[in-house]
Amino acid sequence: MTKKDSAPQTPAIQVMERMFMLLDVLAEHQDPVSLKQISEQTGLHPSTAHRILNDLAIGRFVDRPEAGSYRLGMRLLELGNLVKARLDVRDAALGPMRDLHKLTHQPVNLSVRQGDEIVYIERAYSERSGMQVVRAIGGRAPLHLTSVGKLFLAHDDPQRVRSYATRTGLAGHTRNSITDLSTLERELSRVRQTEMARDNEELELGVRCMAAAIHDDQGRLVAGLSISAPADRLEETWADRLRETAQSISASLGYRGSH
Repeated sequence: MTKKDSAPQTPAIQVMERMFMLLDVLAEHQDPVSLKQISEQTGLHPSTAHRILNDLAIGRFVDRPEAGSYRLGMRLLELGNLVKARLDVRDAALGPMRDLHKLTHQPVNLSVRQGDEIVYIERAYSERSGMQVVRAIGGRAPLHLTSVGKLFLAHDDPQRVRSYATRTGLAGHTRNSITDLSTLERELSRVRQTEMARDNEELELGVRCMAAAIHDDQGRLVAGLSISAPADRLEETWADRLRETAQSISASLGYRGSH
């Protein structure tokens, strides 16, 4: 048994190290790799490598095209595409977001979905916007309380929306928050009809938002572009420009159809 295969002092860290080693070896080969070759290249005992590879296969990080051979799995491609999409959408959105901010003089936000929340990944704003609360990049908020979150929920099928409601309990933040499923379902129906979503002081009192969808080259909803403003300053005339900006960003990502 090799030094790497000796009894671990910190098991979790060593298992992670071994997992990375195995993935690196698979990444070096275009064709499936035998367990014997993997063991030789990593210095891991075959039984140890086999056990970790089986666990990786359960998570679809590794595929077994035939008994005793392994290759990288589709889950890595899916995760890589998510990372790429988020990087691409941020790069594509920065310029248009600044232009939209110059027009509105209000914060313009770029957000993506992560589980049951949206995450703010970029923002164009100025200190003179008059906003009392500015959500920082990396900040999170529940889907049903935000305009962008509603865009993502509107793209889910009814069962997934019901599951979301069950998981989260549709907890509210303000007196305007939507906290029951039937009201949320009606709201999402309006989002689908108008292809725009709104937050009417549902996350923060005194703040309203409107959002439009951004799609990638496969037609998938990858992000939402939103304008947030003090409740008495959000202008309906911005809606068309917001939609056009989101469509322009989608086009730069390769999106050619209408969703």
